[in-house]
Amino acid sequence: MFEAINDWFMGLGAEYGVNPYIFGGIYVGAIPFFLATMAWMVRRKRRGESIAVQIAIAGFLALSSYIYLIFAGRNLAWWVYALVAALVVYTIWTLFQKARAPAPIED
Repeated sequence: MFEAINDWFMGLGAEYGVNPYIFGGIYVGAIPFFLATMAWMVRRKRRGESIAVQIAIAGFLALSSYIYLIFAGRNLAWWVYALVAALVVYTIWTLFQKARAPAPIED
């Protein structure tokens, strides 16, 4: 079983033309940050606060290894570009909406 996983993991480097350790390191390294962002998102949602920024951060973390592939790899599927483009559009839209929103009035 370990050998099959290792073969698959090392094959990622050949398939995409990147160092599999860097790709895997980014992929696995993003997991705890993604989970922390999800917990942050749940906490804000329970308080009735906006979670738009947390969604953008979670999306970036989920796609971080594929963003690396865009810059360093080759032979990427079209859906990788589509997801990254959608994330960029969502983030820009979210930031624009937050900038246009009036500041809360404090007493």
